[in-house]
Amino acid sequence: MSTDNYLNDHFLIAMPALNDPHFFHSVTYICEHNAQGAMGIVINQPLDISLADVLTNMGMTAENEQLNTTPVFLGGPVQTDRGFVLHQPPGQWDAMMPITNTTALTTSRDILQAINEGSGPDRSLVALGYAGWGEGQLEHELIENAWLTCPADSAIIFDTPIENRWTAAAASLGIDLTTLSDSFGHA
Repeated sequence: MSTDNYLNDHFLIAMPALNDPHFFHSVTYICEHNAQGAMGIVINQPLDISLADVLTNMGMTAENEQLNTTPVFLGGPVQTDRGFVLHQPPGQWDAMMPITNTTALTTSRDILQAINEGSGPDRSLVALGYAGWGEGQLEHELIENAWLTCPADSAIIFDTPIENRWTAAAASLGIDLTTLSDSFGHA
């Protein structure tokens, strides 16, 4: 696969027939995709915990009442005990991976402390775990029609209601997921 075909800063939109419980009706933001594999964060599967709960578990006291209702997402089935913060702008954090000029992924405690204190990035999504694919695995799944892909849209990640992100991502391609067939073929 040429570097032009890598899906960095793209959405993977689960096809309606994808029944894997980790990815059913999911939208995954691809943070990194290269010859060795791919890594992303599912942006539409909230857990039954808040950011305040995570901070408390880390020995911090939530400084802002809003953190009690800020959702934490299941970012994927890999390393679900580890936190990931998808955010804009990138800023300067201890363990940050720039994705684009405007978006980064950080795994260090300092960003959560800053969010708690009100000095964090302008926009953020906190997830436990990530979605990962080994060499060639994602490409195989794409050939099998498990996913739709499209360039990512920050408004869908940070502003669209969680329950609408799957359909909104597909709509950005002009696709109504309710009209797709569960069966597929190859020409």
